[in-house]
Amino acid sequence: MKFGLIKEGKVPPDERVALTPEQCVEFKSRWPEVELVVQASEVRRITAQEYREVGISVVEDVSDCDVLIGVKEVNIDDLIPGKTYLFFSHTYKMQPYNAELLRAVLAKKVSLIDYEVLKKPDGKRIIGFGRYAGIVGAYNGLRAWGMREKSFELPRAIDGKDLDQMISSARETDMPGGLKIVLTGFGRVGRGAAELLEKVGVREVGKDEFLSVEFNDGPVFTHIGLEDYNATNDGREFDREAFKQDPSGFKSTFLKYAQAADMYIAGHYYSEGSPFIITREDFRDEDLRLKVVADVSCDIDGPVACTLKPSTVADPVYGYDPVNECVCAFDKEGAITVMAVDNLPCELPRDASKGFGREMLDHVIPLLIEGDKDGVIEGARETGLDGELCEKFKYLSDYVVKS
Repeated sequence: MKFGLIKEGKVPPDERVALTPEQCVEFKSRWPEVELVVQASEVRRITAQEYREVGISVVEDVSDCDVLIGVKEVNIDDLIPGKTYLFFSHTYKMQPYNAELLRAVLAKKVSLIDYEVLKKPDGKRIIGFGRYAGIVGAYNGLRAWGMREKSFELPRAIDGKDLDQMISSARETDMPGGLKIVLTGFGRVGRGAAELLEKVGVREVGKDEFLSVEFNDGPVFTHIGLEDYNATNDGREFDREAFKQDPSGFKSTFLKYAQAADMYIAGHYYSEGSPFIITREDFRDEDLRLKVVADVSCDIDGPVACTLKPSTVADPVYGYDPVNECVCAFDKEGAITVMAVDNLPCELPRDASKGFGREMLDHVIPLLIEGDKDGVIEGARETGLDGELCEKFKYLSDYVVKS
């Protein structure tokens, strides 16, 4: 069996890779009978020389590999027929923009294993970049505040060497006293955002204190979960399991936080049918204090109403005009400054690659080589080498044909 780490071909370029040089060495040590090569790339942050220095072959052509491992969607023209691929395909939710990609995967008889649906037997996702999305999203939120208020400047995360340098830049910045930040979500994204805030000196406070007290000795944040910003329509006690099973009988109570916070970092997971967290009407509330929203989750025109479009690494912020409900200049008077970059981990390519590679070595690659007794890999295999959708993904048939 031969594995290949493929180059990323999406535009704008993605500088990440699925395994770092050190992790490739670990791969070869654990499975010496399996070949591993790295496809040459002009955009990857980790250079070809770094792989060569630890004895890993760097090649142009990976057509002799059996398993090809990437990160983002593979360009249709780059798909090699008859191979097994692992990447984020963004197709299982029937995303319209990738229907053509799935058609090509089937036509070329590619077996696609989608990271997004790799789950443990208990249903928990195995792999992802959520922690780094949260880390960079929180940093970008602070950067957006400085840009809006013209009170301090932070460099772009992508322009630095790594996470440590990014943290140092923020710690060395004189953050304004009295800045209050509310953070939603306790998954990988939310925990990553909290990690960044703590490391750069933003103090965590309890939600009751956050709502009632002003702080002048430095910036603070409060970290809230579902039960803190949702309530039942009939006044009964909040039941988390009932909310997850059927959120239709619930309403958002987030407005009180938006009236107390200067910045909102959205790191939650949003389930279809759940009440919107903050609506367009809420953004017109006369007692609203909120000025900056860092929407890490980036659900467009969804639960955070100011997120009308994604932003980019090159142009990370825009404004939301709550009166006219449209995009405007990010520093326009009365506007909400929105940071909604939808590929945040790309801004820390070395660190994100290292974290992703660790999960690959621990939880995914062993199943490909040693056996998949619990059906984890098979549960994420959208297509087979026969050019057909696998049974679990037959529901995508109309999506492939009609989109």
